Amino acid sequence: MRFRCLAAVAAAGLFVSTAAAEPLLVPRPVPYAEDNDISDNIKTECRINEQLADFIREYAGATVELRPGPLDTSRGRVLELEIVDAVSMGNAWLGHQKYTKVQGTLWENGSKVASFRARRNSMGGAFAGYKGSCSVLGRTVKAIARDIATWLQAPRDGAVMGD
Repeated sequence: MRFRCLAAVAAAGLFVSTAAAEPLLVPRPVPYAEDNDISDNIKTECRINEQLADFIREYAGATVELRPGPLDTSRGRVLELEIVDAVSMGNAWLGHQKYTKVQGTLWENGSKVASFRARRNSMGGAFAGYKGSCSVLGRTVKAIARDIATWLQAPRDGAVMGD
């Protein structure tokens, strides 16, 4: 039955990809861009680079495999990622003003499929006065991971996602 369905799709001239069967490799932790200006306290106190990878796996599904980087983009399906910027201004009393920026490229067997840039802002949401800075930054990478999971369903080169 499955073969007949695939044959019908191929006969109709539609693209049939086996990529969904291959795991998508994602680095964990996601590296920070080499030339970033992210403050050291964000890098040492917060875990946004681990959270981003974990949330991508949560939202993109079980076909995502987290691996320590750097990853070889010449074989298989690889999502190359880096955190470009993260800013933590304000606090629980003055109001949170946080954002994270990420860029990524999807590779399949050494060929670039598509790339994106994403940015999400957060002021902490409900009960922000009870949240710490790392918690609010975690909200930004959670939203970015949702954006990436949606983008992975139909990758478009040059996509700009988020706020």
